[in-house]
Amino acid sequence: MNIAIISGSARANNNTLRVAKAIKLYLESNQHQANIIDFTHYDLPLINQGTINSNNLSSFQMELISNWRNADLVITISPEYNWSSTPELLNMYNALGVRDFMDLFNEKTFAFVGVSTGKGGKMPCLQLIQVVGKLVSFSNSQSFISPKIFESHFTKEVLDENGISQGNALFDKGLADFIDYNLKVAERWKK
Repeated sequence: MNIAIISGSARANNNTLRVAKAIKLYLESNQHQANIIDFTHYDLPLINQGTINSNNLSSFQMELISNWRNADLVITISPEYNWSSTPELLNMYNALGVRDFMDLFNEKTFAFVGVSTGKGGKMPCLQLIQVVGKLVSFSNSQSFISPKIFESHFTKEVLDENGISQGNALFDKGLADFIDYNLKVAERWKK
């Protein structure tokens, strides 16, 4: 199964990328193909700056769109900024929620992770679930939006910069349960 992991923070050395790497390690150890889209290279224009030209994509845009397009499961990871998602993620959904890219919202399973340096992460997931649900509905697509989210609490304490677990059994089990649940749902949906 192909999985696209969207690491939705544009900050250097962000915690979102730690979680993305941990998910990728887990998936690859279970024989799945996973690709991380790293938002530190983000270059999507804001809505008032124009649109994405599907015939003239930057390398970041090409990586984002091709990995998403080829994925059966799309996992979006957002840090929690003041109880909200990142502006980059919200802009991405607005920029790609147009006719040229509506296929990105069809025949997929979408899952969401919220990341915090302390406790938190639920609110950006709930907001993104609403946005993606609206795009799937608006485009009359057929996709599944997973109700199971994962909140990565105290991320720097539980994962190193390479996504390697620091031995927190509760965190490790929660992350594994989230991934396994969404793999099963995606496999069932794909059938």
